[in-house]
Amino acid sequence: MKVLVTGATSLVGRSVVGLLRGRGDEVKVFQRRPSGIGVAEHLGDISDPMAVGDAVAGADAVVHLAARAGVTGQWELFEQANVVGTRCVVDAARAAGVTRFVHVSSPSVAHTGRSLIGAGPDAAEPDRVRGHYARSKAHAELIALAADAPGMAVTAIRPHLIWGPGDTQLVGRIVARAKAGRLAIVGTGTSLIDTTYVDNAADALVAALDRAPQIAGRALVVTNGQPRPVRELLNRIVLAAGLEPPRFTVPYRVARTGGLAVEKIWERQDRPDDPPLTSFLAEQLGTAHWFDQRETRLALDWQPAVSLAEGFQRLRAHFESA
Repeated sequence: MKVLVTGATSLVGRSVVGLLRGRGDEVKVFQRRPSGIGVAEHLGDISDPMAVGDAVAGADAVVHLAARAGVTGQWELFEQANVVGTRCVVDAARAAGVTRFVHVSSPSVAHTGRSLIGAGPDAAEPDRVRGHYARSKAHAELIALAADAPGMAVTAIRPHLIWGPGDTQLVGRIVARAKAGRLAIVGTGTSLIDTTYVDNAADALVAALDRAPQIAGRALVVTNGQPRPVRELLNRIVLAAGLEPPRFTVPYRVARTGGLAVEKIWERQDRPDDPPLTSFLAEQLGTAHWFDQRETRLALDWQPAVSLAEGFQRLRAHFESA
């Protein structure tokens, strides 16, 4: 296929491009800055219809990864990148005759703050989810799935907490906080959380591209299917980096209340750096969220190839070689 991948500078984006190229697909990418990954590149703003239209032209399929991520920031910035940007990509794909469209979403689009225990892919709820990122991604998923129609099969894939060597989001932030002595266990640390190793996330997205006609109109959550207590996950990440595990805890209610206060300060001051804590982060660390993967694996005809144990071995090797 001729495939356009948006947001190819991300960790999972690079992996998706590598998989597609490795099997012989013709790949081009679209993002703000050069990726240096050796394929045809289109540079521009994802909310610019002309730039997006030029990038999509001639493609058979689109994997839409480009998005603004983060725990703080002005709503308008998230809306422009994630909502307006997704609408631009969907409209351009439809106009260009794209037949397969994989929209990369997030389980946060359906997470309203309660624990998720063996959950399925509940409907996206923009008005109930937590934070600008989740709200904007919920709107984006609804826009993408609404475009599913004969001639263009659209599916939404929600990888949960992607991590791996070189990850600057989950792993990078945890390690940075551990180095600064600011990493704490929220609550008891026993809440079960599932994650997705980057190679598995990329492999699932390619599987979704191949299975698009069979799973059109659906949203699926992707994880390793190996939920672990949050304390264990944090410990294994910092130990892989050669650091000491966190030694102090913060009660969940205190963390969430404090996170709300800090969020307001950061947003009022329009600070570009990450705050030490947010209410969303407190909820992610203090409540269970793991997902039943039977429907996903059956629909995608896919299994994760890299276990948590192997993933942490690779992460340790990455830090040791740095």
